[in-house]
Amino acid sequence: MRGPIAPPQVPLAASRAEVFADLVQDSVERLERRWPQLADIDFLVLEVPRLEGSGDQVAWADDAVPLGGVIPARDGRRARVVVYRRPVEIRTKGRDERAALVHEVVVEQVAELLGLTPETVDPRYGED
Repeated sequence: MRGPIAPPQVPLAASRAEVFADLVQDSVERLERRWPQLADIDFLVLEVPRLEGSGDQVAWADDAVPLGGVIPARDGRRARVVVYRRPVEIRTKGRDERAALVHEVVVEQVAELLGLTPETVDPRYGED
């Protein structure tokens, strides 16, 4: 039998970056049901965090690689929540573990942005 194995709209293999972005989007959709104002926030996936400073001064404030970050709204730009793909992937072994950590990172960053505790943003935070 000749022809495509799957219809064109069904990807046969999604890249790791696409799968990761889907995990972030799933997490955001879970939270938007409870927090509709999240529709006004941009959620981004970046490969790795950018180093601050230069030379011997290059380091993150707490000497640990961040898993996510927040960029507050300013100058007409919407607030942004960033999840760093590579640091999260390195700390997880499988898809379920990765999905749980992605959700934790998203909840923590949303909580920081909204000035709330992670448990307020998602009452199931930390249960995994």
